[in-house]
Amino acid sequence: MVGHRELTLEDYVSILRRRWPLIVLLAVIGGALGFGAARFLPKRYTSQTLVLVEQPTVPGDYVKPVVSEDTNQRLASMQQEILSRTRLEPLIQQFGLYRDAANPVPMEDLVERLRKAVTVTPIQPMAETRSQGLPGFTISVNFNDPRLAQQICSTITSMFMEENLRLRQQQGEQTTQFLAKQLDDAKAKLDEQDAKLAAFKRRYLGSLPDEEQANLNLLTGLSSQLDAATQTLSRAQQDKSFAESLLTQQLAAWQETPAGQNPETMEQQLSTLQAQLAALQSKYTNDHPDVIKAKNELEALKKKMAETDDQKTAPKSDTPSKMPMEPTQIQSLRAQIHQYDQVIRERTAQQEEIQQQIKLYQGRVQSSPAIEQEYKGLTRDYQTALEFYNELLKKRDQSTMAMDLERRQQGEQFQVLDPANLPDQPSFPKMNLFIPGGFGGGLALGLGLALFFEMQDTSLRSERDVESLLHLPVLAMVPAIKPVSGTVAKDSSISSVLRA
Repeated sequence: MVGHRELTLEDYVSILRRRWPLIVLLAVIGGALGFGAARFLPKRYTSQTLVLVEQPTVPGDYVKPVVSEDTNQRLASMQQEILSRTRLEPLIQQFGLYRDAANPVPMEDLVERLRKAVTVTPIQPMAETRSQGLPGFTISVNFNDPRLAQQICSTITSMFMEENLRLRQQQGEQTTQFLAKQLDDAKAKLDEQDAKLAAFKRRYLGSLPDEEQANLNLLTGLSSQLDAATQTLSRAQQDKSFAESLLTQQLAAWQETPAGQNPETMEQQLSTLQAQLAALQSKYTNDHPDVIKAKNELEALKKKMAETDDQKTAPKSDTPSKMPMEPTQIQSLRAQIHQYDQVIRERTAQQEEIQQQIKLYQGRVQSSPAIEQEYKGLTRDYQTALEFYNELLKKRDQSTMAMDLERRQQGEQFQVLDPANLPDQPSFPKMNLFIPGGFGGGLALGLGLALFFEMQDTSLRSERDVESLLHLPVLAMVPAIKPVSGTVAKDSSISSVLRA
């Protein structure tokens, strides 16, 4: 009776000694059942293939791939696509799967059976290569025919490889088309900003911010020219006034003299011309036109004086004398005044033109801050559009190169390392697993039944059983005495119990 107290190691040993036939029998029966199940259950064969994920031959630093999706995610998407009814139903019809079914089965159930028979398992990367992504995956097909299992595994592997290549090319083409469309829009915006900037430059030509310093330099130069023109005009006006005063004096003196006679003698004219030449040379250089003209008049007067001396020595003629003409000095003064008038008109026109130019450049300089602010806004918009266009152009070129790599199959590819094998041993049931499993199950059942029977047994076999049941100390026990004959007595039977 062991159900009412804690068991010890001796109790377990005693139980094994008493119940070992039952335990051994159930273990043998379990092993036999495992053997029979492994022998007669329907066989299932597993064909497996190993696919490696090859990295692109060209490093990503040179040609950036357009497919940024993680390989695990892409593999999961391809698995859902390939194991869909659209893909598996033609496969069932191609290989004539599940034709031996006793009753007609709906196609949905057949597709579900085949889907459960296919297993895709990613290969876990090692710690040092985890950053490089998925190294590969395995495809397993479990079927009742080994050859069909191999064919289905090969077909599904080909479907994975074709789907991977199609997806990468499709994503590359879609990315390139998207970038091309964005590039066209960016180019249109860039052309629009360029046209605005060009129109602004044409409208404010000469007033742009980068021309401000040139305008200031031109304004300084025009101011100098205006000063020079003003000085020249003032000097010409003074010279004209001086010449007019001389002309007035000469005319008055000439008109007071009798007709036919010069107001001054040749010597006086010579002195006047010499004084005028000295005055001109004090203000101008020898290359000045007035100085040169005064020298020419002086030479002409000297030549005329020489001719006059010759005429005095010549005999007088009876021809009447001509009307007297203005003296050379008066003519010279009139010519000078006319020249001064011309210089005054030219310098006055020049002065007005310079003043207009000064007003123009002053207006440009004054309007430069407002124009600069608007110009900066247009330039900033144009620069932003240009940078965005260049960035899209660079990405479009990278996408085109990545597409070329995919077409040449030099990008990330699936490579079959181990083709689908033809299984020669069933993967289910396995004899080496079923027999030990049946034996272990029978042994566990035997141990459980032995313990159950012991818990139901009320026999008192030891001093501890008596004390546990009666809660009284045991004074003495009579050991079991085996009879002379072959009769087996009860183990540890108690002949008497003395109560204290």
